[in-house]
Amino acid sequence: MPAPRLYVDSADVDAVSPLLSGSLVHGVTTNPTILERAGRTVADIPELYARWAGEGAREIFFQAWGDDEAALERRAREILALGELAVVKVPATRVGFGVAARLAREGAPVLLTAVFTPAQALAAASCGIRYIAAYLGRMRDAGFDAVGDIARMQAACGDSATEVLAASLRTPDDIVALAEAGVPTFTAAPDVLWAAIAHPATDDAAAVFEASPSLAS
Repeated sequence: MPAPRLYVDSADVDAVSPLLSGSLVHGVTTNPTILERAGRTVADIPELYARWAGEGAREIFFQAWGDDEAALERRAREILALGELAVVKVPATRVGFGVAARLAREGAPVLLTAVFTPAQALAAASCGIRYIAAYLGRMRDAGFDAVGDIARMQAACGDSATEVLAASLRTPDDIVALAEAGVPTFTAAPDVLWAAIAHPATDDAAAVFEASPSLAS
């Protein structure tokens, strides 16, 4: 299993920057909804890419869009042209699978997003797609056995080069549960990541250390 990696799922530059500058996350993931939530549009994608690349991101994900296959592929290639850190997200629709498979065959870094079943995961792995995004929170809300089904997706990918990127993670416990099920890669909102890093008991212990007489000059 690859080493665990955390990504921040946000387009709020003020929230993303501390996580990148502190090397606390591997990169940044976005989608059209996340851009809109931060007051951004697709026109801001090149600016965001440049900023996050400068702040130390090792991978930066943006989602392609389009009314048909040609438009989807054209925009996917525009995202990839941003630079070597770019990963393009393509929805796991019938059209999206075709675009993602073609790009993957060329060696492009692609994430197939909104994957909800192990069968979709298996198909993505057979196409050599680098990542699939499974939405834990949405799956749970829809009545899926979310952790179990995402674990089955990871098993379906087997020893292939395809990794499950777990998204829609609402608590640190979501991250831990999936890690225990063998999932290596996670993206979450900044507040969830900070909650995973910090704990009041740790802060209390650190305060005791700082108050130690041995530190007096």
